[in-house]
Amino acid sequence: MARLKTAVVGVGGLGRHHLRWLSQIPQSELVGFYDIDREKASKYAVEYNVPAFRSLAELAGQAQAVSIVVPTTAHFETAEYLIEHGIHCLIEKPVTARLDEARRLKELAGQRGVKVTVGQIERFNPAVLALKEYNIKPSFIEAHRLAAFDPRGTDVAVILDLMIHDIDLALSLVGSPVADIQASAVAVISEQADIANARLTFANGAVANLTASRISLRAMRKLRVFQRSGYFSLDLAEKQADVYRLASGDGPQEGMRVPLGKSGKDILYSKVPDSGKDMLGSELIAFLDAIINDTPVAVTLDEATEALRVALEVERIGLASIAKIMHQSGH
Repeated sequence: MARLKTAVVGVGGLGRHHLRWLSQIPQSELVGFYDIDREKASKYAVEYNVPAFRSLAELAGQAQAVSIVVPTTAHFETAEYLIEHGIHCLIEKPVTARLDEARRLKELAGQRGVKVTVGQIERFNPAVLALKEYNIKPSFIEAHRLAAFDPRGTDVAVILDLMIHDIDLALSLVGSPVADIQASAVAVISEQADIANARLTFANGAVANLTASRISLRAMRKLRVFQRSGYFSLDLAEKQADVYRLASGDGPQEGMRVPLGKSGKDILYSKVPDSGKDMLGSELIAFLDAIINDTPVAVTLDEATEALRVALEVERIGLASIAKIMHQSGH
């Protein structure tokens, strides 16, 4: 099997998992990593028996494909440098902090002929992958992504930290341009929006209602998809899906058959359990396979840029709602 020389930039909470997987998967020959925390770097250099590079330039001289797992505000500068040096990049979500930066990366990647993808990891959730068996044409999507407070993500609002996962899923499932965005947000314990709700209306009439919070006592990651032929309830935390479909609809006809009142129609119910595949491992394998086989990446820069555009607009509207509440309350 072909192998690529790989590296990681940023080995914090998430970056260390990139490091672990790139040390294991057969498509990868881990050549080292770079992190500004020298104490942490020394620890992982010993653990993985690879160099802790002392600069991005040193890393760029050794690697062919890199995971960029630094704070969002540093995504553009890091990716720009590596792409200019002809290195394929997986950038953790969101792609960049600003739209012009994302567009510049696309332009540069095209000029340098490198693959760039973005870590919208829920695309690799077994519950989401289970939908590929069915003809998904959503009329309404509802998502709840609730998490406990984590100071790690507070360099961006909850929209770019959490909601962007569900924005990306809604965009990919509906497959139609966003025609209207409504949103509201509340700043509770940080200077950014900590709770937000967005209602996206698509050009084809579909609607997505998305809620994200990073100050919840109980974690939740659920996505529900409603369409004419059925209902799909995805527990993204448990990585499993409950599927309810009209028996006469498209797709597999297996499942528990339940009569639908006096309509003469039946509902088929089935549960798709967790396949056991690791999401990050699958994401990294897909990234390296796209490079080795010269095939499209799973999440393109165009898709990631559109998700960022929608997220930034949700954030703009949400922050305006915060300012209005503050003004009315006299703060």
